[in-house]
Parts: sequence; structure tokens; C-alpha cells
Amino acid sequence: FKHLFWSYMSLLVEKFLYYGSNPVVRSYTGAMLKMDVFKHQPFPRGAKILAANHPSTTDPFFVAAMARQQTFILIKDILFQVPVLGAYLHRSGHIPVRAGEGQQAIDTALAHLKAGHTIMIFPEGDLSPAHGGFLKARTGVARLAIASGAPVIPIGIHLLHERLRTIFSNIRGKTSEGRWYFSGPYGITTGSPLRFGGDVEDRAHVRSVADAVMHHIIELSHESKTRLTRAPGLNSAFEPF
Repeated sequence: FKHLFWSYMSLLVEKFLYYGSNPVVRSYTGAMLKMDVFKHQPFPRGAKILAANHPSTTDPFFVAAMARQQTFILIKDILFQVPVLGAYLHRSGHIPVRAGEGQQAIDTALAHLKAGHTIMIFPEGDLSPAHGGFLKARTGVARLAIASGAPVIPIGIHLLHERLRTIFSNIRGKTSEGRWYFSGPYGITTGSPLRFGGDVEDRAHVRSVADAVMHHIIELSHESKTRLTRAPGLNSAFEPF
């Protein structure tokens, strides 16, 4: 009974933090960013995996605000060690990804998907190259998709790299690079749901699925770039959703 009670209380805290912080982020994006958001299809109900490229440290907050639903994000463990931010991430139920313990993060994410939750992952596994382009996708997104059967929603982000502010921080003896996007045009394009089957132990297949997801993300990022180039003054502030 005690275990069930604390599990229930933990869920309440996660929901409270989400519903409390989401309006703050949405207000910020409406005031400071020129948002250009386009969905090829509405998000499906139930479990799903949001998979995006990662040009800035602020992407998880902006994409989660766009999603308009509670989202559990796989985030590098070092951010959980930042004072205040780390406590918020823990209490919001986000998932730390520790070096050498990737399977533990995958297992936690799979449990969320089984419960019908939304997971967010950045397949590149790190920030994209500073001056544009993309890193090769890691296989976590493929393992999640194959093992859970949940649809992957590819998301392509584009922003103005000259507006990024790089800040280096020393966190418990480790230097961490943050690229913060405080203002300017910010484009998001979400694609149609992708579903993958097969054997999660088949490494070649898992690699091909990860590459396929990243291919869609790159194409959608180019769509975001095209719209920002054509209409740089647009500020939708999420109103279409």
C-alpha cells in the first residue's frame, strides 16, 4: 500500500510541475520567439515517441510546449546535476541518460510507453553541429520504436544559428556546453507517424530504422528552414494548435 501511495503522489507531482511550467514556456515562446509550427498530421492518441534534431539546449522545452501534453524526455544525466534545473527535471519525471547505462533509460522509457505516455528523444544523442547539419542518429529511438510498437513522430527544427548563445558550465568537475536560443525565428515541422516492427536484437535492422527516422527528421528540418526563409516575420505562437 505504501508503494502504491508514493507512486500515486509521484504522478501527481509530475502532473503539477508539467501543468505549472507549460504555460510559462508557452508565454515565453509567444513573447520572445517568432514561432513557425506546422503539423503534417495531428498527433495520434496514446503512446508515441517524439523524435527531433537538437540544434539548441532549449529544444526540449519548446518542443514539449508545442506538443501540448505531458511528455517525458530522455536527457543527458549531466543536466540533472545542475542546481534547481536538476531538481525540476527529476520531479517532472524526465529520464536521465547516463554514460554506459543507456539500457536503463530505454527500459524506463518503455515503461512509460506501455502506460500510454508520450516520450521525447533526440536521436543524435547530443547537440547538433554548432554551425548547422546533423549528427548520425544513435539507435535508442529505433530500439524504443521496435520494442514498444509505438509510432515515432519525426520533428524537424530550424533556427538561426547566429542567434545561439554558447555558455560553458562546470558541473561537478565536468565542462558542459549549452547553446541557448533566447529569441528569434524558430521553426518546427512534425511529420506523419512512422511505425516499425522486426527484431530488436537484429543490429543491422535497428541501425536501418534509426537511419530512416533521422532521414525524416532532416527532411522536416529543411521544410522548417524553407518556411522561415519565405516568412521570417511569422509568429504563430502555437495558435494553430
